[in-house]
Amino acid sequence: MLTRRGFASCAVCAIAGFAATDASAAETPPAPPGLSRKMLSKLDGPTPGYVTIIAEVEIEAGASVARHTHPGIESTYVIDGNLEIPIDGQPTRIYKSGDGFQIPAGTPHAGGKPSATKSKLIVNYIVEKDKPLASPA
Repeated sequence: MLTRRGFASCAVCAIAGFAATDASAAETPPAPPGLSRKMLSKLDGPTPGYVTIIAEVEIEAGASVARHTHPGIESTYVIDGNLEIPIDGQPTRIYKSGDGFQIPAGTPHAGGKPSATKSKLIVNYIVEKDKPLASPA
C-alpha cells in the first residue's frame, strides 16, 4: 500500500499555480494571479486513492506564490526561465531551464523571490484524490 511516507518527494505546487483552496485533486482549483496552467493529463493512480496530474505552468515575471503544502509528491521540470524555491528543511535554491526538482509530500514550500523573467514549467503531481490539492502552510 502506498502511503505519504512512501512518496519520497513533492515539488513546488505553489509555483505550479495550485492555489490553496478546498477543491480536491479531482477538481483542480484555478491558478492564482500571475500564473497560468494548462492541464495536460489527469489519471487515477498510481494506486487506489491517488491521482496523477501533469500540467504546463507559466509564471509571469514578478509573480509570487504563498507558502503551502500538498498531499503527495510534486515533481517539476523547468522548461524556460528560472525560479527560487524555499523548501522547509532544505537550502533555498534557484532552478533554471533544464533543472528538475521534487518536494516531499506535506512539506511547506513557496515561490520564493519573484523572478524578473517569465518561467515555464512541466509539473507532475501524485496526490491523494480526496484531499485539497494545496493547503496554506
